[in-house]
Amino acid sequence: MTKFFALFMIPASAVDEWKKNTKPEEMKSASEKMMRDWEKWRKAHQKSLVDSGAPLGKTKRVSSKKISDVRNDLNWYSIVEAESHEAAARMFEDNPHLQIPGSSIEVMEIPAGPPM
Repeated sequence: MTKFFALFMIPASAVDEWKKNTKPEEMKSASEKMMRDWEKWRKAHQKSLVDSGAPLGKTKRVSSKKISDVRNDLNWYSIVEAESHEAAARMFEDNPHLQIPGSSIEVMEIPAGPPM
């Protein structure tokens, strides 16, 4: 089995729009539903989950010139095992994250590296 890194994305503009135009009680309800749906998805795929992941926080960009605060579309990560890249990607087709307007999930193979 090969490991794959899944990177969950939400456009920062979609997050801003949601916060601006959604009532607090609707935000709470939507967040609770997402967590219930996420838990169902996680249970359905638990045999393949190496690391069910975590939310990603604030970002610092490091360049040769400086360190700066940046904002990006990265939201969450997970690591799964699958027989193929296609099988790993298909695992996420029904992920509740995709209910979020403009969201996506990128699935990347984690190549076996040299022993450390």
